[in-house]
Amino acid sequence: MNAVAQKLVLAVGIAAIAASCTPTSDSSQTQQSPKAQEVAASSNVAVIKIDGSSTVYPITDAIAKEYQKTAKNTQIEVNFSGTGGGFKKFCAGETDISNASRPISEKEMVECKKNSIGYIELPVAFDALTVVVNPQNDWAKDITTEELKKIWEPAAEGKITRWNQVRASWPDRPITLYGPGKDSGTFDYFTEAVVGKTDASRNDYTASEDDDVLVDGISKDPNALGYFGFAYYEANQSKLKVVPVNNGKGPITPSRETVEKVKYQPLSRPLFIYVNPWSAKNKGAVYKFVDFYLKTAAKTSTSVGYVPLPAEAYQIDYVHLNKGKVGTVFAGKQQLDLTIGELLRKQKQF
Repeated sequence: MNAVAQKLVLAVGIAAIAASCTPTSDSSQTQQSPKAQEVAASSNVAVIKIDGSSTVYPITDAIAKEYQKTAKNTQIEVNFSGTGGGFKKFCAGETDISNASRPISEKEMVECKKNSIGYIELPVAFDALTVVVNPQNDWAKDITTEELKKIWEPAAEGKITRWNQVRASWPDRPITLYGPGKDSGTFDYFTEAVVGKTDASRNDYTASEDDDVLVDGISKDPNALGYFGFAYYEANQSKLKVVPVNNGKGPITPSRETVEKVKYQPLSRPLFIYVNPWSAKNKGAVYKFVDFYLKTAAKTSTSVGYVPLPAEAYQIDYVHLNKGKVGTVFAGKQQLDLTIGELLRKQKQF
Protein backbone atom coordinates (compact mmCIF):
# COMPACT_ATOMS: atom_id res chain seq x y z
CA MET A 1 0.00 0.00 0.00
CA ASN A 2 1.44 3.38 -0.96
CA ALA A 3 1.86 6.28 1.45
CA VAL A 4 -1.22 8.21 0.24
CA ALA A 5 -3.42 5.15 0.63
CA GLN A 6 -2.01 4.56 4.08
CA LYS A 7 -2.95 8.10 5.04
CA LEU A 8 -6.47 7.64 3.68
CA VAL A 9 -6.86 4.64 5.95
CA LEU A 10 -5.59 6.79 8.82
CA ALA A 11 -8.12 9.52 8.11
CA VAL A 12 -11.08 7.14 7.76
CA GLY A 13 -10.18 4.70 10.53
CA ILE A 14 -8.45 6.96 13.02
CA ALA A 15 -10.27 5.49 16.01
CA ALA A 16 -9.07 1.99 15.21
CA ILE A 17 -5.52 3.18 14.76
CA ALA A 18 -5.57 5.07 18.05
CA ALA A 19 -6.77 1.95 19.84
CA SER A 20 -4.18 -0.35 18.29
CA CYS A 21 -1.17 1.98 18.23
CA THR A 22 2.01 0.00 18.96
CA PRO A 23 4.49 1.22 21.60
CA THR A 24 7.60 3.07 20.47
CA SER A 25 11.07 1.55 20.58
CA ASP A 26 13.68 2.50 23.19
CA SER A 27 15.35 4.86 20.68
CA SER A 28 12.24 7.06 20.42
CA GLN A 29 10.95 8.60 23.61
CA THR A 30 7.23 9.38 24.01
CA GLN A 31 5.64 11.78 26.46
CA GLN A 32 1.89 11.36 26.88
CA SER A 33 -0.23 12.83 29.64
CA PRO A 34 -2.98 10.85 31.40
CA LYS A 35 -5.46 13.27 29.89
CA ALA A 36 -4.15 12.48 26.38
CA GLN A 37 -4.51 8.78 27.10
CA GLU A 38 -8.07 9.35 28.23
CA VAL A 39 -8.81 11.32 25.08
CA ALA A 40 -7.42 8.47 22.96
CA ALA A 41 -10.28 6.31 24.16
CA SER A 42 -12.79 8.63 22.53
CA SER A 43 -14.15 7.54 19.16
CA ASN A 44 -13.76 11.14 17.91
CA VAL A 45 -10.09 11.52 18.77
CA ALA A 46 -7.65 13.00 16.26
CA VAL A 47 -4.09 11.70 16.57
CA ILE A 48 -1.15 13.92 15.62
CA LYS A 49 2.19 12.12 15.42
CA ILE A 50 5.43 14.09 15.79
CA ASP A 51 9.01 12.81 15.84
CA GLY A 52 12.55 13.98 15.15
CA SER A 53 15.05 16.29 16.78
CA SER A 54 15.64 16.13 20.53
CA THR A 55 16.80 19.76 20.27
CA VAL A 56 13.42 20.94 18.96
CA TYR A 57 11.58 18.56 21.27
CA PRO A 58 11.37 20.96 24.28
CA ILE A 59 9.59 23.59 22.14
CA THR A 60 7.16 21.19 20.48
CA ASP A 61 6.46 19.24 23.66
CA ALA A 62 5.69 22.41 25.65
CA ILE A 63 3.38 23.72 22.92
CA ALA A 64 1.65 20.35 22.57
CA LYS A 65 0.98 20.18 26.32
CA GLU A 66 -0.46 23.70 26.30
CA TYR A 67 -2.61 23.00 23.23
CA GLN A 68 -4.09 19.83 24.70
CA LYS A 69 -5.45 21.75 27.67
CA THR A 70 -8.23 23.04 25.42
CA ALA A 71 -8.18 20.63 22.45
CA LYS A 72 -10.18 17.91 24.15
CA ASN A 73 -10.48 15.62 21.13
CA THR A 74 -6.84 15.71 20.06
CA GLN A 75 -4.06 13.38 21.12
CA ILE A 76 -0.53 14.57 20.32
CA GLU A 77 2.32 12.07 20.47
CA VAL A 78 5.67 13.89 20.67
CA ASN A 79 8.64 11.56 20.17
CA PHE A 80 12.33 12.07 19.55
CA SER A 81 14.69 9.84 17.61
CA GLY A 82 17.01 12.49 16.15
CA THR A 83 16.49 14.68 13.11
CA GLY A 84 17.55 11.90 10.74
CA GLY A 85 15.42 9.32 12.51
CA GLY A 86 12.45 11.68 12.41
CA PHE A 87 12.78 12.31 8.68
CA LYS A 88 12.88 8.54 8.02
CA LYS A 89 9.47 8.23 9.64
CA PHE A 90 8.12 11.42 8.09
CA CYS A 91 9.15 10.50 4.55
CA ALA A 92 7.60 7.05 5.06
CA GLY A 93 4.28 8.71 5.90
CA GLU A 94 4.36 7.57 9.53
CA THR A 95 4.23 11.04 11.12
CA ASP A 96 2.44 14.32 10.51
CA ILE A 97 5.18 16.69 11.72
CA SER A 98 8.95 16.28 11.88
CA ASN A 99 11.10 18.28 14.30
CA ALA A 100 14.47 19.15 12.74
CA SER A 101 17.63 20.90 13.92
CA ARG A 102 18.90 21.16 10.34
CA PRO A 103 17.25 21.51 6.92
CA ILE A 104 16.00 18.41 5.12
CA SER A 105 18.85 16.73 3.20
CA GLU A 106 19.00 15.80 -0.50
CA LYS A 107 18.71 12.11 0.37
CA GLU A 108 15.64 12.76 2.52
CA MET A 109 14.09 14.92 -0.20
CA VAL A 110 14.46 12.02 -2.65
CA GLU A 111 12.91 9.60 -0.16
CA CYS A 112 9.93 11.88 0.48
CA LYS A 113 9.40 12.36 -3.25
CA LYS A 114 9.54 8.60 -3.86
CA ASN A 115 6.74 8.16 -1.32
CA SER A 116 4.72 11.17 -2.55
CA ILE A 117 5.22 12.99 0.76
CA GLY A 118 5.29 16.78 0.57
CA TYR A 119 6.60 19.06 3.30
CA ILE A 120 6.06 22.63 4.43
CA GLU A 121 9.29 23.94 5.96
CA LEU A 122 8.64 26.20 8.96
CA PRO A 123 11.53 27.78 10.92
CA VAL A 124 10.46 28.16 14.56
CA ALA A 125 13.52 29.40 16.53
CA PHE A 126 17.30 29.82 16.62
CA ASP A 127 19.66 27.71 18.71
CA ALA A 128 23.15 28.27 20.10
CA LEU A 129 24.89 24.91 19.95
CA THR A 130 26.61 24.78 23.34
CA VAL A 131 29.92 23.27 24.52
CA VAL A 132 29.88 22.23 28.17
CA VAL A 133 32.10 20.61 30.80
CA ASN A 134 31.65 19.37 34.35
CA PRO A 135 31.47 22.15 37.01
CA GLN A 136 34.62 20.73 38.64
CA ASN A 137 36.57 21.63 35.51
CA ASP A 138 38.48 24.80 36.51
CA TRP A 139 40.85 24.95 33.53
CA ALA A 140 38.71 25.09 30.35
CA LYS A 141 37.64 28.72 30.60
CA ASP A 142 37.31 28.96 26.81
CA ILE A 143 38.02 26.85 23.74
CA THR A 144 38.84 27.70 20.12
CA THR A 145 37.14 26.22 17.08
CA GLU A 146 40.56 24.83 16.09
CA GLU A 147 40.81 23.04 19.44
CA LEU A 148 37.30 21.65 19.02
CA LYS A 149 38.32 20.29 15.63
CA LYS A 150 41.47 18.80 17.14
CA ILE A 151 39.31 16.99 19.70
CA TRP A 152 36.48 15.79 17.44
CA GLU A 153 38.00 15.11 13.99
CA PRO A 154 38.25 11.44 12.91
CA ALA A 155 42.05 11.51 13.17
CA ALA A 156 41.74 12.22 16.92
CA GLU A 157 40.19 8.84 17.65
CA GLY A 158 42.35 6.92 20.11
CA LYS A 159 45.04 9.63 19.95
CA ILE A 160 43.73 12.83 21.56
CA THR A 161 42.79 11.34 24.90
CA ARG A 162 44.11 13.83 27.47
CA TRP A 163 43.35 17.48 28.14
CA ASN A 164 46.97 18.66 27.84
CA GLN A 165 47.09 17.29 24.28
CA VAL A 166 44.50 19.91 23.35
CA ARG A 167 46.15 22.84 25.09
CA ALA A 168 49.53 22.47 26.81
CA SER A 169 48.49 24.57 29.81
CA TRP A 170 45.60 22.24 30.58
CA PRO A 171 46.19 19.36 33.04
CA ASP A 172 47.45 15.89 32.18
CA ARG A 173 44.07 14.28 32.76
CA PRO A 174 41.94 12.01 30.60
CA ILE A 175 39.31 13.72 28.44
CA THR A 176 36.00 11.90 28.07
CA LEU A 177 33.61 13.00 25.35
CA TYR A 178 29.82 13.13 25.10
CA GLY A 179 27.80 14.12 22.06
CA PRO A 180 24.76 13.44 19.89
CA GLY A 181 24.38 10.22 17.93
CA LYS A 182 24.67 10.07 14.16
CA ASP A 183 20.90 10.38 13.62
CA SER A 184 21.05 13.81 15.23
CA GLY A 185 20.88 17.05 13.27
CA THR A 186 23.08 18.57 15.96
CA PHE A 187 25.75 15.99 15.11
CA ASP A 188 25.40 16.88 11.42
CA TYR A 189 25.70 20.60 12.03
CA PHE A 190 28.55 20.40 14.56
CA THR A 191 30.71 18.14 12.38
CA GLU A 192 30.31 20.37 9.36
CA ALA A 193 30.80 23.63 11.28
CA VAL A 194 33.75 22.46 13.40
CA VAL A 195 35.43 19.59 11.53
CA GLY A 196 34.57 20.85 8.05
CA LYS A 197 32.57 17.88 6.78
CA THR A 198 29.18 16.47 7.75
CA ASP A 199 29.40 13.18 9.68
CA ALA A 200 33.19 13.49 10.03
CA SER A 201 33.78 12.64 13.69
CA ARG A 202 35.72 10.35 15.97
CA ASN A 203 33.63 7.45 17.23
CA ASP A 204 35.15 6.84 20.66
CA TYR A 205 32.71 8.96 22.65
CA THR A 206 29.43 8.46 24.51
CA ALA A 207 26.73 9.12 21.92
CA SER A 208 22.97 9.54 22.38
CA GLU A 209 20.03 11.19 20.63
CA ASP A 210 18.65 11.80 24.14
CA ASP A 211 20.31 15.00 25.38
CA ASP A 212 19.30 14.24 28.96
CA VAL A 213 21.58 11.20 28.80
CA LEU A 214 24.45 13.48 27.78
CA VAL A 215 23.65 15.97 30.55
CA ASP A 216 23.64 13.18 33.11
CA GLY A 217 26.97 11.78 31.91
CA ILE A 218 28.78 15.11 31.85
CA SER A 219 27.39 16.16 35.24
CA LYS A 220 28.89 13.02 36.82
CA ASP A 221 32.27 13.06 35.05
CA PRO A 222 34.89 15.69 36.09
CA ASN A 223 36.88 14.98 32.90
CA ALA A 224 33.96 15.34 30.51
CA LEU A 225 33.38 17.64 27.54
CA GLY A 226 30.28 17.55 25.35
CA TYR A 227 27.91 19.55 23.16
CA PHE A 228 24.16 19.87 22.55
CA GLY A 229 21.41 22.48 22.14
CA PHE A 230 21.36 25.55 24.40
CA ALA A 231 18.02 24.68 26.03
CA TYR A 232 19.54 21.62 27.71
CA TYR A 233 22.29 23.76 29.22
CA GLU A 234 19.74 26.36 30.34
CA ALA A 235 17.70 23.69 32.11
CA ASN A 236 20.75 22.18 33.82
CA GLN A 237 23.00 25.12 34.70
CA SER A 238 23.59 23.83 38.23
CA LYS A 239 25.01 20.58 36.78
CA LEU A 240 27.05 21.97 33.90
CA LYS A 241 29.61 24.64 33.05
CA VAL A 242 29.42 26.40 29.68
CA VAL A 243 32.63 26.91 27.70
CA PRO A 244 32.85 30.13 25.61
CA VAL A 245 33.92 29.45 22.02
CA ASN A 246 36.60 31.50 20.24
CA ASN A 247 36.39 31.51 16.44
CA GLY A 248 39.22 34.04 16.13
CA LYS A 249 37.36 37.04 17.51
CA GLY A 250 37.67 36.24 21.20
CA PRO A 251 35.71 33.87 23.46
CA ILE A 252 31.93 34.21 23.09
CA THR A 253 29.39 32.73 25.47
CA PRO A 254 26.16 31.45 23.88
CA SER A 255 23.10 33.58 24.72
CA ARG A 256 20.10 35.17 23.08
CA GLU A 257 22.05 38.42 22.71
CA THR A 258 25.14 36.85 21.10
CA VAL A 259 22.96 34.90 18.66
CA GLU A 260 20.86 37.93 17.69
CA LYS A 261 23.95 40.12 17.26
CA VAL A 262 25.68 37.46 15.12
CA LYS A 263 28.54 37.04 17.57
CA TYR A 264 28.19 33.35 18.39
CA GLN A 265 29.39 31.82 15.14
CA PRO A 266 29.64 29.25 13.66
CA LEU A 267 27.51 27.41 16.22
CA SER A 268 24.21 29.31 15.78
CA ARG A 269 21.61 27.60 13.62
CA PRO A 270 17.85 27.67 12.89
CA LEU A 271 15.40 25.06 14.15
CA PHE A 272 12.44 23.79 12.12
CA ILE A 273 9.26 21.81 11.99
CA TYR A 274 8.26 20.13 8.73
CA VAL A 275 4.53 19.63 8.19
CA ASN A 276 2.94 17.07 5.88
CA PRO A 277 0.55 19.23 3.79
CA TRP A 278 -1.77 16.27 3.18
CA SER A 279 -2.23 16.11 6.93
CA ALA A 280 -2.70 19.87 7.17
CA LYS A 281 -5.32 19.82 4.42
CA ASN A 282 -7.24 16.67 5.30
CA LYS A 283 -6.78 16.48 9.04
CA GLY A 284 -8.08 19.70 10.49
CA ALA A 285 -6.52 18.88 13.84
CA VAL A 286 -3.00 19.08 12.36
CA TYR A 287 -3.68 22.48 10.80
CA LYS A 288 -5.21 23.84 14.00
CA PHE A 289 -2.26 22.61 16.06
CA VAL A 290 0.36 24.11 13.72
CA ASP A 291 -1.61 27.36 13.66
CA PHE A 292 -1.44 27.40 17.48
CA TYR A 293 2.24 26.44 17.33
CA LEU A 294 3.18 29.44 15.20
CA LYS A 295 1.21 31.82 17.42
CA THR A 296 2.99 30.61 20.57
CA ALA A 297 6.44 29.64 19.23
CA ALA A 298 8.18 32.91 20.14
CA LYS A 299 7.07 32.84 23.78
CA THR A 300 7.70 29.12 24.18
CA SER A 301 11.13 29.25 22.50
CA THR A 302 12.21 31.88 25.00
CA SER A 303 10.82 29.96 27.97
CA VAL A 304 12.70 26.75 27.11
CA GLY A 305 15.99 28.49 26.33
CA TYR A 306 16.06 29.21 22.61
CA VAL A 307 16.09 32.42 20.58
CA PRO A 308 12.72 33.41 19.07
CA LEU A 309 12.42 34.62 15.50
CA PRO A 310 11.07 38.07 14.62
CA ALA A 311 7.27 38.34 14.48
CA GLU A 312 7.55 38.76 10.71
CA ALA A 313 9.14 35.32 10.37
CA TYR A 314 6.20 33.62 12.11
CA GLN A 315 3.78 35.60 9.92
CA ILE A 316 5.58 34.31 6.81
CA ASP A 317 5.37 30.79 8.26
CA TYR A 318 1.64 31.31 8.71
CA VAL A 319 1.24 32.39 5.08
CA HIS A 320 3.28 29.39 3.86
CA LEU A 321 1.13 27.05 5.96
CA ASN A 322 -2.14 28.49 4.69
CA LYS A 323 -1.00 28.47 1.07
CA GLY A 324 0.45 24.99 1.37
CA LYS A 325 3.89 26.23 0.28
CA VAL A 326 5.69 22.94 -0.23
CA GLY A 327 9.48 22.66 -0.43
CA THR A 328 12.66 24.00 1.13
CA VAL A 329 14.81 27.10 0.68
CA PHE A 330 18.01 25.16 1.45
CA ALA A 331 18.16 22.81 -1.57
CA GLY A 332 19.03 19.88 0.67
CA LYS A 333 22.15 21.50 2.13
CA GLN A 334 23.09 23.12 5.42
CA GLN A 335 24.15 26.75 5.50
CA LEU A 336 26.73 27.65 8.11
CA ASP A 337 26.88 31.07 9.75
CA LEU A 338 23.26 31.72 8.83
CA THR A 339 21.85 34.74 10.69
CA ILE A 340 18.26 35.42 11.71
CA GLY A 341 18.13 38.24 9.17
CA GLU A 342 19.37 35.99 6.36
CA LEU A 343 16.83 33.33 7.29
CA LEU A 344 14.08 35.94 7.13
CA ARG A 345 15.19 37.00 3.65
CA LYS A 346 15.15 33.39 2.49
CA GLN A 347 11.62 32.97 3.78
CA LYS A 348 10.50 36.11 1.96
CA GLN A 349 11.98 34.87 -1.31
CA PHE A 350 10.41 31.41 -1.00
